[in-house]
Amino acid sequence: MPTDPVCFAAVIDLHVLIQQWLAGAAQSDQLPALMAHFSPSFSMIGLSGLQLDHAGLHALFTQAYGKRPGLEIGIDELQLIAQADGLTVVHYREHQHDARVLHSVRRSTAVFEQLKNGSLRWLRLHETPCP
Repeated sequence: MPTDPVCFAAVIDLHVLIQQWLAGAAQSDQLPALMAHFSPSFSMIGLSGLQLDHAGLHALFTQAYGKRPGLEIGIDELQLIAQADGLTVVHYREHQHDARVLHSVRRSTAVFEQLKNGSLRWLRLHETPCP
């Protein structure tokens, strides 16, 4: 199985920021820094099957700040699927649980665009719930 620490770190690091944001552990003025991880062309298909664009994600994060106290997010089963022409595709499994003992597991496929400085930015995300 191929590995790429850069793209795996991009997945893990963003989920740490999301966890802090949703749990209310991040400063409330950190939304621009969180959103900087996403391409202006970003879109995702969430667990409900609905598609969300960059503006929709911004709105979601705006209303969700601090709404998941005690949230913990775990990432495992990271797999590098493909890399070509400045794009990287990664698959991973995500576990979430919070203080209300809400637990969810999802499998996700993410597409990153590589910026000129070598960093990765989220371009597409597709989440699928696990039973």
